[in-house]
Amino acid sequence: MAPSSAGFVTALTAAALATVGFLGYQAYATSPAHLAKARTNGTPAITTKTPGGGKNAALLPPGSGTGTRVVYSLRSHRVWLVGLDDKVIRTFEVTPGNIAPAPGVYAVTSRSNAVTGSDGIPIEHVVRFTSVDGVAIGFSAAVRDAAPADSTTTTVRTGGIRESRADGDVMWTFATIGATVAVIP
Repeated sequence: MAPSSAGFVTALTAAALATVGFLGYQAYATSPAHLAKARTNGTPAITTKTPGGGKNAALLPPGSGTGTRVVYSLRSHRVWLVGLDDKVIRTFEVTPGNIAPAPGVYAVTSRSNAVTGSDGIPIEHVVRFTSVDGVAIGFSAAVRDAAPADSTTTTVRTGGIRESRADGDVMWTFATIGATVAVIP
């Protein structure tokens, strides 16, 4: 009976691997055109400006973890999307809300394609990874690329970390449920 059990397990494993391979190819083949272009021309899509205009914005900050992850710098207001072998796939500036997460490692817990932000602005591609005192914290893009309210003058508590629509599209594809988000000072 043992040989037939081993054969059954081998067949199930082969079927599972074939399914994962097919789904991976399907995701690759149906990704948005701007992502397909970025992956096929051999050059990562990287923004090279920093808030201070420095030339090293694409460099991943030390101490930001390992493996595939989103890295968010509270001080620099910058995000890095990091793939295999700690290779930066994309980096971009963001505008934080007035509620910030504590430095640490989180996982994406929920996502919404389109909602209205706590500041009343329609947003899309919301990727949430924690909450602070009941305020959800996550990345999002304003539907009309509207600038978020000045967090120093608004009384509305916002945890939205706003990105451009183009950056939001890439974040939406990259940061699925369970993805790692490393928040650094």
